[in-house]
Amino acid sequence: MTGKRDIETRDDIVSMVNTFYQRVKEDKLLGPVFESRIKDNWDHHLSTMHDFWFTLLFGKEAYRGNPFAKHIGLPIDGEHFQRWLQLFNNTLNDLFEGERKPLAARKASNIAQIFQSKLNGPFAGRAGS
Repeated sequence: MTGKRDIETRDDIVSMVNTFYQRVKEDKLLGPVFESRIKDNWDHHLSTMHDFWFTLLFGKEAYRGNPFAKHIGLPIDGEHFQRWLQLFNNTLNDLFEGERKPLAARKASNIAQIFQSKLNGPFAGRAGS
């Protein structure tokens, strides 16, 4: 028994998002990119991401917006998307088990693929769980 459970509640989303973005902040590749865009507005960003992932994983509308637009003009390439996806999947693996975990991994992979394609061309990363 691992003590892990599925992503079942908004509190689980909050835990996932907060853990993931703490790792992003500490990451040598991603941290500076996020910090340059978010600056001192982390609380707002985290709140938005809680809503975004709640909407994606539970199908209940909490988020309205255009997440892609926020990424236009950032100095990011395939390496950044691969690292983002790696950190996201590591967070999922560390915190959860169950049916929504692979759903979250697929959603993250799809986001990375779409954003990478729109910003820089074909995506070279892989989904993991």
